[in-house]
Amino acid sequence: MHMDITAVNNYIRQIEESEAKVINPISDKLKVGVDLGTAYIVVVVLDEHNNPVACEKRAADVLKDGVVVDFIGAANIVSELKSTLESRIGRALSQCAVAMPPGTQSSTKTHVYVAESAGLSVTCILDEPSAANSIYNISNGVIVDIGGGTTGLAVLRDGEVVYTADEATGGTHISLVLAGNRGISYTDAEKIKLDSSNHNEILPIVRPVLEKMASIIKAHTSSVAPEVIYLCGGTCCFTGMEKVLEAELGVPVIKPENPLLITPAGIAMNCIPGL
Repeated sequence: MHMDITAVNNYIRQIEESEAKVINPISDKLKVGVDLGTAYIVVVVLDEHNNPVACEKRAADVLKDGVVVDFIGAANIVSELKSTLESRIGRALSQCAVAMPPGTQSSTKTHVYVAESAGLSVTCILDEPSAANSIYNISNGVIVDIGGGTTGLAVLRDGEVVYTADEATGGTHISLVLAGNRGISYTDAEKIKLDSSNHNEILPIVRPVLEKMASIIKAHTSSVAPEVIYLCGGTCCFTGMEKVLEAELGVPVIKPENPLLITPAGIAMNCIPGL
């Protein structure tokens, strides 16, 4: 089964809309997904039938390569996002799902503790590419989740994840290369990177980082010979990066309109809802 890109984009547009206004839930039970990312922390609320209700996100610097390095900072942000969502929805949130980059399972307890410190009971823990596939619904192929710190991937066969991998190259590395090239601070490089109007100009500078991401994907999928690569994760918002990967990998690379919200929404879908 191939991904229905139109359906995916339409669904994620609803998640985007729920950042600005609450979409009334159709059912009483709510599902929450907490995505602790290297660059962003995102909390998505769905109703029992996976209809988007509300979403909040915050730029954060409390994780490194998918591992929590500032527990208090992460816990405070999740608590604040939860409080904001509860005020917006007019309902208490009690259960959530969380996800980990592949290969970081040793940090699972910390992710759980962050959620619990915000008053959320964790009902499901999964890996990030598998969470993304809750949105994509592909049977065979490779999902690549490129975040701030890592390039993670999952190989799917007959709808089942048969292999996962994760290596440290992500959006942080794009900013570091840009900062070095321009002789500017990391913070200034990050601002330039996040402005999509700069992407065409800086693409030649950061291309080696994108090619490194491609080499990671190739190294972990050479025995699989995937027909299609499906992207998600905030770093995939970089304009044209899918074309660089496609050229390096020699297979079609599919990217939705807003890759950042794919995994958080998929995490929420896996929450076992409470009242």
